[in-house]
Amino acid sequence: MAAAAGEKFALTIPSDTEAGMAAQNRILKSLERFGYTERDLFGMRLALEEALVNAIKHGNKQSDDKVVRVVCELDEESARVVIRDQGEGFDPGGVPDPTAEENLDRPCGRGIMLMRSFMTEVIYADNGREVTLVKDRTVG
Repeated sequence: MAAAAGEKFALTIPSDTEAGMAAQNRILKSLERFGYTERDLFGMRLALEEALVNAIKHGNKQSDDKVVRVVCELDEESARVVIRDQGEGFDPGGVPDPTAEENLDRPCGRGIMLMRSFMTEVIYADNGREVTLVKDRTVG
């Protein structure tokens, strides 16, 4: 049986969470076709939702004149999704550790921790305006 060809596409979406959900659903449907496990899909859904909401709400501040760019390279071995906003950026290293005693009641940092726990790799670039999510497919 021949290996399935990979899929590459780019989306430019408005700073709107419904548009973010539509982009997320398109990516997940592709990963289902490539045979990603339920656990992989669950983790990818969480990471995508977190990254897209962060880009829309925190990066672009839901501004009508800003967009979020999503670039995907997907195949049966791994998924690579780059999400880029037009905001001011932030220092991912400066986000407080949500597991530290003094931060347990604070919401900040949980999304980054979730993304890192479910993805193979999470890479920030351009002063936090761009995040790359990499997920290697689990075989099983």
